[in-house]
Amino acid sequence: MKGIKEKHPLLMRWTHWVNFPILTIMIWSGMLIYWANDEYKITLLGHTYVHFFPDWFYNLLHVPGRLAEGMAFHFLFMWLFALNGFVYVLYTIISGQWRQLLPNRHSFKEAWLVVLHDLHIRKMAPPQDKYNAAQRIAYTAIIIMGLGSLVTGLAIYKPVQFNWLCWLCGGYHLARIWHFVLTIGYVFFFLIHVIQVILAGWNNFRSVVSGFEVVNVRPEPKIENNNGDEKV
Repeated sequence: MKGIKEKHPLLMRWTHWVNFPILTIMIWSGMLIYWANDEYKITLLGHTYVHFFPDWFYNLLHVPGRLAEGMAFHFLFMWLFALNGFVYVLYTIISGQWRQLLPNRHSFKEAWLVVLHDLHIRKMAPPQDKYNAAQRIAYTAIIIMGLGSLVTGLAIYKPVQFNWLCWLCGGYHLARIWHFVLTIGYVFFFLIHVIQVILAGWNNFRSVVSGFEVVNVRPEPKIENNNGDEKV
């Protein structure tokens, strides 16, 4: 027997979906800014193995020569990104949803079991409530990453006015490195998140849109009274 169960509150769904285009624009505009000084690379013993990013990548996305445009979009949408994140965190605290989001002392052990199950190495998935252990860790990490992006972004944006913030980040150059690393982290999180959504199936995706999911409900047993009539 099928039934409908509420899973995701409206405000959590709104902040989730609003964050997607905002973060996309932030990453895109960040690429326009990074093009002006793309100094980061992975070098070992004098040999460069990875250079972020090759010229063909910039030309493919029509990035070169759009620094002012990138700065305008980035400095506008960063406030929307911060506001959306603030509303999300505040709501989880007030509503008590944080209890289902924060990892517990068993989460890191169970997260490994979730990974083994997703890789079809382990048949049975560990028990879960609204979110499994891996989701708890990932969703908490993305909130911390968002705070890190805001702090490092402000340190880069106003290194003189927020000199204490720049100092906490280890200086302007290190703040810029952390900001770049966090952006790469968002890209990896997004790719893994999309794959997990596809593997979870339509019912899981529908719950993030509508707030409800279809579940199997065990029918209540019928009991006969003394007259032989059935009642639930």
